Amino acid sequence: KRLCGLYLSVGGKNVKSLLDAGKIVNTHGVRGELRVIPWCDNAEFLLGFKSFYIDGKPVYVSASRVHKSNLLLKLKGVEDVNSAMLLKNKVLQIDRQDVKLPEGTYFIADMIGLKVLDDATNNEIGKIAEVLNLPANDVYIVRGEREYMIPAVKAFIVETNVQDGYIRVKMQKGLAVDED
Repeated sequence: KRLCGLYLSVGGKNVKSLLDAGKIVNTHGVRGELRVIPWCDNAEFLLGFKSFYIDGKPVYVSASRVHKSNLLLKLKGVEDVNSAMLLKNKVLQIDRQDVKLPEGTYFIADMIGLKVLDDATNNEIGKIAEVLNLPANDVYIVRGEREYMIPAVKAFIVETNVQDGYIRVKMQKGLAVDED
């Protein structure tokens, strides 16, 4: 389970403070409001932040709201459409210290690179290379000697240990991409 799957290609022992949270894709209106496509479970998650980071520098929120699953964001100092246009295509980041994740919830950034162990044999089958956010549940793409698609549900995931850099899974026929 994850609260905010923030995409960042780093190893399982990630301690990086800033995490990618979304992309500024356009302006909204003429008063400097920005339209952000969130890279997390939902745009509502980002409403609680009083500051974000752009190019590693803090920016401060004067207002935010959700509109059509996007975040509309008004930043202090961005007062018109021309100054807002300068931020188009920039990545919005959050500081992980500003987030308290519930137990059993992880950032995708922390999942990428984790070793995946077969619970029955304790053999490593690969590492999590990607996490697909699908309507029913997330799916871990695991790459090793073979590629696997493992649903991130209790039926398959035995243990997730981000601190020690691994997850344990129940392997079943049909999880390998090249398998019927």
